[in-house]
Amino acid sequence: MALVLASGSNIRAELMRNAGLIIDVDPANVDERAVEAPLLEAGFPPEDLASVLAEAKANDVSARRPGDLVIGADQILAFEGERRTKPDDMEAARRQLLAFSGKTHELLSAVVISKDGEAIWRHVSTARLTMRTLSPAFVGHYLAEAGDDVLSSVGAYQLEGLGLQLFEKIDGDYFTILGLPMLPLLAQLRELGVIEA
Repeated sequence: MALVLASGSNIRAELMRNAGLIIDVDPANVDERAVEAPLLEAGFPPEDLASVLAEAKANDVSARRPGDLVIGADQILAFEGERRTKPDDMEAARRQLLAFSGKTHELLSAVVISKDGEAIWRHVSTARLTMRTLSPAFVGHYLAEAGDDVLSSVGAYQLEGLGLQLFEKIDGDYFTILGLPMLPLLAQLRELGVIEA
């Protein structure tokens, strides 16, 4: 039985490997916008969206890897009652960061373990992040320094890098912010006997 990460995210794989887990990386092939469209229309809350997307990814890979434990993950950014997605370009990132300036947003990170095409465990963690008041000049400088990497993040920042300078206050688990709630995941892997207790 292999432990499989159903994600192409380098940071998620790094977090798991840094924790001593031996994993296969097998990214899911899921149209996230198609999965979430009916949920958004029905008014599902962000934590449910994150959980459903993580489960869709885990189940997709699990269906083609019988007997393996597959870990799917997804992260949703909620701001002022709206779900935000990754910015399309640097101008969208600039507008988003200026909208977040001086305000709080939430990152909801879901993790699901599937086996034989079915979810056997789910968890969602939430972190609340408050940005300091940012000037347009600072945002421009930050984006120029951070570069296109910001476009790979739903918040247009990487907290583990220059993005840390954007914040005034953070309430929540660091791993949740990076997109994979490691502590609950490790606890569940211990319970399943995958890693030593």
